[in-house]
Amino acid sequence: MTTSDRPWQDAALAVLGIVLPVACAGCGAPDRALCRACRAVLDAEPRRVRLVAGVRMDAAFEYGGLVRTLLLELKLRGRVDLARPLALRFGALVRRALAEAPPGTVVLRVPPSPRGARRRGFDPVVLLLARGGVVRPRALRRVTARVGWWPAAVVGSWWAPAAGGGAGPVPDRAGRGQKERSAVERVAATVGSLRAVGVADRTVVVVDDVVTTGVTMAEAVRAVRAAGGRVVRCVAVASVDE
Repeated sequence: MTTSDRPWQDAALAVLGIVLPVACAGCGAPDRALCRACRAVLDAEPRRVRLVAGVRMDAAFEYGGLVRTLLLELKLRGRVDLARPLALRFGALVRRALAEAPPGTVVLRVPPSPRGARRRGFDPVVLLLARGGVVRPRALRRVTARVGWWPAAVVGSWWAPAAGGGAGPVPDRAGRGQKERSAVERVAATVGSLRAVGVADRTVVVVDDVVTTGVTMAEAVRAVRAAGGRVVRCVAVASVDE
């Protein structure tokens, strides 16, 4: 006889595990997408709060360890069975942000990279919001990639002036990845890459999955402001600890 407080659920999962074998993404234990011990570890993971472009950003988790594993399994291997454990806290943060915002506040999603969207066939953030009880968000639009020149004042206001002053080149966004770029190159490649539509005189909550440097989230805030809106909160699934 099981010592579980949910014996019927445990029995059903055991039978299902015979037909559709699954292992815990955290420790490899059989029959569970995320076992109880790993779920307890996830529940104990800290939240993170930081400022992005002068706006408070709440992150459901610090990005690392088990959280990193679950997100990579979801995004790279399509493990949608791992969505709910991540979605509960993420969805709660978005709902709280909306509750504290004026009525009619819009939820805007930082769009995933076109390559990632094509590979996965689904949007992880939209999935997590749905599992977390949040209505489907609208998406910011990507501006067609181009190579040009941004004044140093623009780039400098985001990060630091380009060496020697004057202007700095915008790298081709279809070229090197973010990890291969310097800090100034990341900013230059991101400024002007997003556009917000239909947010004039509206308050906005911006959502994304993982925030690292904060450059992309800051670009989302800039795009909303440029369109006449006001970002009252940013929310992410996870944030890289600074």
